[in-house]
Amino acid sequence: MPNRGTPPEDSSVLIPTDNSTPHKEDLSSKKVYRQQQNSNIFFLADRTEMLSESKNILDELKKEYQEIENLEKTKIKK
Repeated sequence: MPNRGTPPEDSSVLIPTDNSTPHKEDLSSKKVYRQQQNSNIFFLADRTEMLSESKNILDELKKEYQEIENLEKTKIKK
């Protein structure tokens, strides 16, 4: 299983304030950490690499899910 980090989808995130009105906070200065496999140890990681890796994993999972759904649809049709 791939390591997981905390990559943002874009350079900002919605954060609620005291009066519950969300605003965007710039994440360009935020740090990203990668968890060592089977451990509670985290290491500083490259943000762009983590984002790219996360998007690739998400694409693979979407593809697998679509294949499973297609198989189930063909089984139901038979």
